[in-house]
Amino acid sequence: MKTRIRFASFTALLLTALLAQAQPAPWIDPAEDAEHFGSVDDILFWKPDQQVAGYRNMDRLVPGRWVHAGDSPLLLPERPRNLDDVVISYGDREMTVADYLERQSVAGLLVVKDGAIVYERYRLGNDENSRWLSYSVTKSVVSMLVGAAIRDGYIESVDEKVTDYLPRLKGSAYDQASIRDILQMASGVEWDETYDDPDADINRVNWETLALYDYLREKPAVAAPGETFNYNTAETNLVGNLLRSAIGNNLAVYLEEKIWKPFGMASDAFWNLTEGGGGEFGGCCLNATLRDYARLGLFALNNGRLADGTPVLPTDWMAESTTPSKAYEHYGYLWWLPGDGSYRASGIFGQGIYVVPQANTVIALQSARPNASGDEDWWIQFAMYKALVDAVKDPDRD
Repeated sequence: MKTRIRFASFTALLLTALLAQAQPAPWIDPAEDAEHFGSVDDILFWKPDQQVAGYRNMDRLVPGRWVHAGDSPLLLPERPRNLDDVVISYGDREMTVADYLERQSVAGLLVVKDGAIVYERYRLGNDENSRWLSYSVTKSVVSMLVGAAIRDGYIESVDEKVTDYLPRLKGSAYDQASIRDILQMASGVEWDETYDDPDADINRVNWETLALYDYLREKPAVAAPGETFNYNTAETNLVGNLLRSAIGNNLAVYLEEKIWKPFGMASDAFWNLTEGGGGEFGGCCLNATLRDYARLGLFALNNGRLADGTPVLPTDWMAESTTPSKAYEHYGYLWWLPGDGSYRASGIFGQGIYVVPQANTVIALQSARPNASGDEDWWIQFAMYKALVDAVKDPDRD
């Protein structure tokens, strides 16, 4: 039987999750995870113990494809530094990194400076071999795969029309939208993502692929393409489907062939194929170890080149995809942009890869926060990132 996250309930549960107040996630013995599994249909409403057990066992809960690692992992030397007492300042409040780990239900936090691990912490029963659900962090991975497809000649450029690859949308408002526009969530096509409105598109759309096309064909244009940022979950599905159409293969295999094996990821990853929550099509969700999260950040930091210098992405792809869009200065090609030269992949409930080229630093984060996407949580998370980057710049810190 096909597993599906029902999106009518998905969005209602997201609203509930946004408002939920819960205790920090508990430590759970991985051997007892099955005792804590929740229904995948209710994934955004999982209790803390269900989050911990489920996030590290998605391959036991949903269908998917494996992304296999190669035989030559990229080594990450260890030069440990004590960063537990680094102070995170946000507004008129402070906490230490050690406090953050507890209060934000962190499963794993890793800092890589100049190619070496300088700080690594695991909690909630996780260790360096634990795979963990990434949520929308995967969107940024898909962005890099679009770059690979351009270098490989499957896609000519981001200025090509969406309908060149998704002909079922011809004759719709998407006739004028480019690949660049949907990567930047600025197609100009009408879309309402108001989670608590039962009449909003996000709650009414059928997420089966062909039905989604039929639904989007009826949506009018409300702005010129590229002019207005409008976060549109449906368009993340279109990016994935467009990429599949261009390469003639699934994204899991393409990721394995282009990045996972060649760059030296150390462990197999698992790519969920559940429908309604995005599946492989919308960039959710890759499940990988914390160290391989960090390696993805290092691949981006290395401008899409392998360790030996072989280019996988176009030479300027990472610079282009992390350039502020005309429609919204804090968004690029499925990357969030703080505005200081850094960039980040972000997933709900506290997942992240933060890349800081000017400091040659990557931070990887895995969490089971009680709130899916609270503004204060994101604010504190970014403050944590900044505090750690500043700390590892200090050569005198232990």
